[in-house]
Amino acid sequence: MPNELRGKRVAVLATDGFEQSELEKPVEALKAAGAEVEVVAPKGGQIQGYEHNDKGRMVAVDRELARAAPEDYDSIVLPGGVMNPDALRLEPKAIAFVRAFAEAGKPIAAICHGPWTLINAEAVEGKRMTSWPSLEADLKNAGAEWVDEEVVVDEGLVTSRKPDDLPAFCARMIEEFAEGPH
Repeated sequence: MPNELRGKRVAVLATDGFEQSELEKPVEALKAAGAEVEVVAPKGGQIQGYEHNDKGRMVAVDRELARAAPEDYDSIVLPGGVMNPDALRLEPKAIAFVRAFAEAGKPIAAICHGPWTLINAEAVEGKRMTSWPSLEADLKNAGAEWVDEEVVVDEGLVTSRKPDDLPAFCARMIEEFAEGPH
């Protein structure tokens, strides 16, 4: 449905080292569903994407994290890539930003290594989730129930494992974002 997310504002929190497809495909799907989407990053200008281990395309930052308020958005997307979430989880403002979405019960979609940021935001305990396989122990140690499935939804939290899961991830993300807070 082209206007399923009309009137919804979505933040995509990322920094240098994001997995190209895990940012671009969700953004395309969200815009096609009528959402207003902003790429939020700790720095302005552009951030560097990667296609696995190779440098990909730069993506424009719509709003610097210091000027972004969680209350201005209905939902958040956390793309993967190894470097991106690893860097974000060392940014106190990024952790506070993500935690605010979790505490408000706003829908969150995280793919691949994206759940690392959720761990630092203390937003995974008691949640059923998936991720890139190397995060299994991290998520279990943080209190999540980790499963190896294409897409997992738990009370507005949508998670997937890898770029191959993007079609299912995007479809469920749109459903959950349309439902609103849980």
